[in-house]
Amino acid sequence: MSHAQKPHLKVILLGNSGAGKSSFMNQYVNRRFTNLYRATIGADFFTKDITVDNRPVSLQIWDTAGTERFQSLGGALYRGAHCCLLVFDVTSAASFAALDSWRREFMVQADPPDPQRFPFVVVGNKIDLDNREVTGKRVQDWCAELGAEYFEVSAKEDIGVDKPFLSAVRAALHYFKDYSPEAPGDYFQLTSRTPEEKPEGRCVC
Repeated sequence: MSHAQKPHLKVILLGNSGAGKSSFMNQYVNRRFTNLYRATIGADFFTKDITVDNRPVSLQIWDTAGTERFQSLGGALYRGAHCCLLVFDVTSAASFAALDSWRREFMVQADPPDPQRFPFVVVGNKIDLDNREVTGKRVQDWCAELGAEYFEVSAKEDIGVDKPFLSAVRAALHYFKDYSPEAPGDYFQLTSRTPEEKPEGRCVC
């Protein structure tokens, strides 16, 4: 990949509904958090121009619906991705347990070149909450098997939000050093028109 070319990198966020993927993305791109809960319908995306290791990069971040009824969109959404961030809620053991299914489904649908080396970054969200169910060691052990980096964040409090994305960009550039990432094709966006009020007792940070 030519260093004179500004790469366009496509990063996918995957994980269960309620893990805080949208809040995580919105905090990184817009430095904004809201307690209003808007379930992602289909997919949503933001584009952010950044500089990593003195190199300009155009980063397109796709937030996907964390429900099975939208999995049929996976093939179109995942193809052409350069890295995948697997996001879970540290207060939900079920959301962590689901990551391996999300990862396997992504690999089938995306069909990336050299799948054994495709980069994943694992993100544990909501570390600002007290009722934690998933230990850092448990995640680290799984990430060691996967060969993925692990980061803990709070989208609500803006703790550690930048680091997973920077890691994803570096991993993508390294993985695709023998390729020339092209600007992604036509964009499409399927989102709800109005936010829904957050359910009682449920944090979507």
